Amino acid sequence: MILRRNIGIALLAFALLAGQLPAETSSTTPTRRSMGQSANDSRRVAPMHALRGRPEGEIRKIEDAATSANATPPKSAPSPPATSSTTASTSSWQSSPRYQASLAYQRSLSQPSTAPIYPWKKDITTTIFWIGEKPSGRNKTPNHKSSWDVNWKENYGGYDDPDPANRTSDFRPKGFIPGQNPFYVALPYNDVVKWNETKREAPHVIPWFRQKFEREGRSVCKGRWIAIHYNGRTCYAQWEDCGPWTTDDWNYVFGNARPKTRENKGAGLDVSPAVRDFLGMRSGAKTHWRFVEKSEVPPGPWRKFGANNPFANGAGSLEPSELERLKAQRAAWLRKQHSP
Repeated sequence: MILRRNIGIALLAFALLAGQLPAETSSTTPTRRSMGQSANDSRRVAPMHALRGRPEGEIRKIEDAATSANATPPKSAPSPPATSSTTASTSSWQSSPRYQASLAYQRSLSQPSTAPIYPWKKDITTTIFWIGEKPSGRNKTPNHKSSWDVNWKENYGGYDDPDPANRTSDFRPKGFIPGQNPFYVALPYNDVVKWNETKREAPHVIPWFRQKFEREGRSVCKGRWIAIHYNGRTCYAQWEDCGPWTTDDWNYVFGNARPKTRENKGAGLDVSPAVRDFLGMRSGAKTHWRFVEKSEVPPGPWRKFGANNPFANGAGSLEPSELERLKAQRAAWLRKQHSP
């Protein structure tokens, strides 16, 4: 008698549970997919044993309620980073637009972008200079060496004669094949001092500093490509010297300021005879210029000559430092193969 009573109570409890179980599923309970629901759909429906014996209309209501309760909400766009409240207490370069532009550049490296990273600097007075130029007038600086190369003239191969009569159709001097790129420029900022020290502000104002820095005193600006636009034509050249007139104008070179010098009508860019001839310009003309990544440099005469030119020195698109690293790795591998 007691046994039958216990069995009856158990059956009654099972029946009550079958009608009250919540609409959820477990990893061990097979689920019933409604019409149009894929096998990969993560929406949960009522288990079969909870629906068995119920009218079809009630089953549909239970499934619809479970589906709407467990539907994944749409993802919202990430919120912009909060503005720091300590900006006012930071130093001037940290709160400057140049520093913020540098941070934006760091973030852009990992994200594809169709817009140019660097903006054009427009209507910049542009003057001509050349390797081997002697001091004259108010210009007291000889150009047989640069801010980064004490043997600039020797490494170039000689005097870069600016006389158009003494230049070839591929924009080089007639007397020799240049050992460096004849398409070169100077901008009024130097990121190093005394050959063994990097300027304090350089890491914070040069957008590509973190990617290119190797050691104190080694410039991350030397060899950087820029585009120069004049009268419908665009030329490409490498940054190989500092000037005109000053070497500390980072607000202009990397920021939004105009050149701070008042010499030569506020000149902010020196270009080589090759750049002059390609663009068909005269000294003192107004040009537009901007920094470009190496991948943006199209085929042209600026790719043809120079050990400092990544397109002409056999390194393809590799930086010289990267090429040396790969050579060292290959040499180490060869030594290992031939070792007993």
